[in-house]
Amino acid sequence: MTPKRLKDLVEMSQRLGDPAKEYLILGEGNTSAQCDDESFWVKASGMELATIGEEGFCQLYFKPILDLLMADAVLTDDEIRERLGAASVHSGMLRPSVETVLHAQLLNLPDVRFVAHTHPRSVLSLLCSKDVASAIAGRIFPDEIVSCGIAPVFVPYTDPGLPLAQAVHESVHKFVDDYRERPKAILMQNHGLIALGENPKECESVTAMWVKTARVLIDTAAFGGPNFLSPDHVKRIHTRPDEEYRRKMIEGAK
Repeated sequence: MTPKRLKDLVEMSQRLGDPAKEYLILGEGNTSAQCDDESFWVKASGMELATIGEEGFCQLYFKPILDLLMADAVLTDDEIRERLGAASVHSGMLRPSVETVLHAQLLNLPDVRFVAHTHPRSVLSLLCSKDVASAIAGRIFPDEIVSCGIAPVFVPYTDPGLPLAQAVHESVHKFVDDYRERPKAILMQNHGLIALGENPKECESVTAMWVKTARVLIDTAAFGGPNFLSPDHVKRIHTRPDEEYRRKMIEGAK
């Protein structure tokens, strides 16, 4: 019998991969979900999210993957691939995504059970621009804050795989230290978007709202650039009880 969380992961992945959404094409992007305290599922390398099934995911143990994150020695690509294979719960022909270490660490954040990494065109337009840091420096409308949190994590371009996982680890923990909560979105320069969620609906809501946010930011360039909300206004929206209630309704949170 298929575990419900794996079924939810497959369905979320297919929705994110829907060509009409333009979140990704071909074998782009990857998704994951926590199986239990000891293991998780992550998309196999090269699989397409739009058509993926249960067989398109690899199940791996957390501990050996998280040990990779903290490795002091510089590992070769072949050594990393061998360790990923050794961490698999079931042997098979499929290789786990190159971003497996990144997914493992994010699935260990508080209240994160699902991770969705996509490459929406509008978000990439921002992330591939020279002024991306200034473009995303503030929040621009209340619904962005409600769905995507007080701020995104921004990670300067880093080589995909273990180096990127280590850079994300450092940036996420700085965010937690600064804001005393876990992030909902991670923006990786010249790479893409990561949405974190307690359930698939939260990941999809964060993804959809960041696509809208990117489009609005791009459009503001025609009228002098974005008019960021003040820090006080951002904090007010982020902590209002009515907005917290609305966020839970949007995300289907318990």
